[in-house]
Amino acid sequence: MKKFNKQASTLLLAAGMGLAATAWSADNLQDVLKARGLSQQDLLAAAKTYVPTGKRDEFVTFSSGGQSGQVIVYGVPSMRILKYIGVFTPEPWQGYGFDENSKNVLKQGRIDGKDITWGDTHHPAVSETNGEYDGQFLFINDKANPRLAVIDLRDFETKQIVVNPIYKSEHGGAFVTTNTEYVIEAAQYPAPLENKKFFPLEEMNEKYRGGVTYWKFDRKEGRIVAKDSFSVELPPYWQDLSDAGKGPSDGWSFTNSFCSERYVGGIEKGRPPYEAGCSAKDTDYLHVINWKKAAEVVKAGKAKQMNGHNLITIETAIKEGLLYLIPEPKSPHGVDVTPDGKFIVVAGKLDTHVSVYSFEKIQAAIKAGKFESKDSYGIPVLGLKDALHTQVSLGLGPLHTQYDSKPCVAYTSLYVDSRVAKWNYCEGKVLDKLSVHYNIGHPMTMEGDSTKPAGKYLVALNKLSIDRFVPVGPLQPQSHQLIDISGDKMQLLYDMPLPLGEPHYAVSIAANKLKPAVRYKVGTDSRTDKPHPGAVRAGEEKTVKKGNKVEVFATLIRSHITPETIEVDVGDEVTIHLTNLERAQDETHGFTVSTYNTHASIEPGKTVSVKFKADKEGVYPYYCTEFCSALHLEMMGYLLVKPKGWKPTKTTLAKGNYTEADYKATVKKVADTQAIIDSVVAYITSVNYKDFPDVVAMVEDAFDQLGKTKGLKEKHEGFAAKKDWENANLWAEQIWQYQVKTADLGLRAKTYLEQNGAKKVK
Repeated sequence: MKKFNKQASTLLLAAGMGLAATAWSADNLQDVLKARGLSQQDLLAAAKTYVPTGKRDEFVTFSSGGQSGQVIVYGVPSMRILKYIGVFTPEPWQGYGFDENSKNVLKQGRIDGKDITWGDTHHPAVSETNGEYDGQFLFINDKANPRLAVIDLRDFETKQIVVNPIYKSEHGGAFVTTNTEYVIEAAQYPAPLENKKFFPLEEMNEKYRGGVTYWKFDRKEGRIVAKDSFSVELPPYWQDLSDAGKGPSDGWSFTNSFCSERYVGGIEKGRPPYEAGCSAKDTDYLHVINWKKAAEVVKAGKAKQMNGHNLITIETAIKEGLLYLIPEPKSPHGVDVTPDGKFIVVAGKLDTHVSVYSFEKIQAAIKAGKFESKDSYGIPVLGLKDALHTQVSLGLGPLHTQYDSKPCVAYTSLYVDSRVAKWNYCEGKVLDKLSVHYNIGHPMTMEGDSTKPAGKYLVALNKLSIDRFVPVGPLQPQSHQLIDISGDKMQLLYDMPLPLGEPHYAVSIAANKLKPAVRYKVGTDSRTDKPHPGAVRAGEEKTVKKGNKVEVFATLIRSHITPETIEVDVGDEVTIHLTNLERAQDETHGFTVSTYNTHASIEPGKTVSVKFKADKEGVYPYYCTEFCSALHLEMMGYLLVKPKGWKPTKTTLAKGNYTEADYKATVKKVADTQAIIDSVVAYITSVNYKDFPDVVAMVEDAFDQLGKTKGLKEKHEGFAAKKDWENANLWAEQIWQYQVKTADLGLRAKTYLEQNGAKKVK
C-alpha cells in the first residue's frame, strides 16, 4: 500500500493537479485526500482521465445530440467537450442557420416545402475503409423527421441533408457498409409509403409498410447520390437498428424489428395500448438482406419507382432471393455484427438473453433452402436453432452490444439492471458486470463498430442521472460515464453531464485518424467546398446597388471590416458577402448586424453571405463577434438605413485635439515596434520555419499585415509637413496598428518554433 501511495502521489503531483493552491491551502496530497474525502481509488481514477494542459486526448467522440438536432464532440479520456456541430437545427456560434450558405443546407431538409427547425439525432457513424474508421466523414440521422446528414470531418461542418422520400419516421440510422458504399437507414413506425396517401389503421396489413434504405455515397464528392440509392420494402413490422456485415458477411446487412404482431393500439377506443399488443409474442424478426444483390437488382431495372425513389418490393426481394427472416427474442433493441463478421448479436430487451447468430449457419440454411416457414407476406423464415451459435443470459433489459480489442469479448448494456455486462460471445459466458447510474441505453467502446476495436475505454450513455450532479431543476442532464476496460475487471472512472438534448448513441475514433484542416483556400464556400462567387481580396471591396438590391463585397482581417460604412435606403434587400483574409490558425471572425437576426462565423479563408431586408430606417452597428485581437472592439462599422427622400447636409466629422508632441511620440512608438519585429523576423528566418506549415501561414499573415503599411509613412509625413497633426498622428497610428498585428503573429510563430524543436539553418 505504501508503494501504491507513493506511486499515486508522484503520478498526481506530476500531472499538475495543483490542489495545494486552493482556498484551504493543503500542504500535501494526503491533506487533499482528507479535506475532500477522497480515496486512493478516486485519485487513481482521476489520474487515468487527466489530460495535462497542452496535451491532447487519445480519442475523439461524436455523440448524437438528441432533441437538439446536433452532434456533440468530446475527448476521451478527459471527457472535455470540444464542439457542438449544427446539423438539423440552427447553431448560433457557427452561424449555422443564420448565414445564407448554411441556410441552403438546412433547406435541403425541408419536408413538403416546410422548414423543419428541429431534429432528433440518434445514431452517428464514421465512414469506413475496409471496415476500419477512416476519419473522413460522419453521418447522423433524424428520427423524428426521417432525414440523414453528411458531415465532412475535414472541417466538422454539415454539407448535406437528404429526406427519406418514403418513410414517415425512422430510428435505425446511420450505419455504413465496410467501404462506405452505402449508408443504411431503417424505418421505424410503419406507414403508407406513398406520399400524402391516407389509409385507415384497419388497413395496416395491406397498405402500411416498413423498409430499409441504402443511401449511395460518393466519397469523392462527399455527398449522398439520391438517384443511385434504393430501399427494400418490408412488412409493417417496426424495423429498428441495423448493422452491415464485415469480412465473410460483407455484402449483407441485418435489421431487427419489434411489434411483428402489427398491433394497432387505441386506449381511447377501449383497446389495450401499444405496449401490451406489441410485446405479446415471444419472438420478433431479424431481417437478413443481401444488399449487394439488391443493388444489382436496382441496376437491372427491376425496382419500382415510389416518390421518385428506387423501391424493391417485397415480392421482388423474395423472387430474387435477397430477403430472409430469423426469429429473435421479443422486442430487441440492438443488432451488432462482431468485428470478424462471423456472428450477429441481438439483445431482446424483454428477455434476459442475448442471441448470437452464426453467419455461416445462416448461409448454410439459405443455400440448403432450409426454412421453417414463411411469414404472412411470403418471406422465408429460417429456424432459430438453425441460425443460432449460442444464447447467453446476461441480466434484465439487455439492449446494445459493443466489442473489445480482445478476441470474443463484448459489452452489453442492461437497461433494467443499470449495468454493463462483459461477456465472451464465442464461449457464451459472462466475465464481469459493473453498475452504472442509471438505466443505460447504448454502451460505446473505442472504435467498437469497426473491424479493429481499440478497447481501453467504454462510455455508458445513461438515460437518468438522478443523484449524480448538482440539481438544476426538473430537467436534468444526461450522464455519460467513462469506464476503464483495459483489465479483467471494469472500473468506473468519470461521470460527465451532457446538457444538450438526449444523447442517444456515440462513436469514438482515434484522434490521430482525424486530419481536419485549419484554414480554407481564400474565398471558399465551406458548405459546397467550391469558390464563393462573392469572394474578394483586399482592395477589391465594393458596394453594388441595383434598384432596391444592395450587394456588399466585404473583407475581414484583424482588426477591421472593410467597408466600415454601408449606406442603404429603407426597404432595400441587402446581401453582404464576407471573406476572412486571415491565414493564421484559429483567427476566426464573426459578423452580426444589430437587430437584423444575422450571424456568420467566418473561419480563415472562408466566404459566407448574410442577407436581410433593411426594413427599418436608422443606424445599426455591425461588428466582429469573435474576440480576435487586442483591437477586437474596434472591429466594427455602421449600417446606415436612410429614410426615403433623405438628402445629406454639409457636416464635418469630429476631430481630436492632437499636437506635434503626440505625433512625435507615435513615430517613436512605430520605430521601437519595428525593432521588435526585426528581431523576431531574424530569429524565424534563422531556423527551419518552412518545415512548420502553421508557422508558414502565420508568417504569411504577418507580412500581409506589414505590407499594408506601404505608402502610409509618406502620408503621415505629408500631413506633418502641413502641420495637420490630426491626420499626421492618425496615419502614423495606423502603421502601428498593423505593426501590432504583425508582432502578435511573429511572436506566436517564434514561440511555436521554440516549443516544437526548430533547428538553426546554415
